[in-house]
Amino acid sequence: MQNEALSGELISDETTLTIRELCQACSQQTEWILELVDEGVLEPLAGIEQEMVFSAVELRRARTAMRLQRDLDVNLSGVALILDLLDEVGRLKRLNS
Repeated sequence: MQNEALSGELISDETTLTIRELCQACSQQTEWILELVDEGVLEPLAGIEQEMVFSAVELRRARTAMRLQRDLDVNLSGVALILDLLDEVGRLKRLNS
């Protein structure tokens, strides 16, 4: 087994990303991000098309969407539903605590 060094960058919830930065962070094309926006999976903070700005929370959602599509072959409508349900479960857990 080879030892590999991993690198990363810590991102706070207040961090914002341009659509280009979000594409780079997810290793995806702009069209994929725009499809997620059209489906309601991602909500930009501001801007249109190439000028959109996203929060760090949307980065987590985009990465989860990517894994759902890649690992489970879920379509975008299914991704949107799953993410909404995960958000609701998280909200209910916080209320219960």
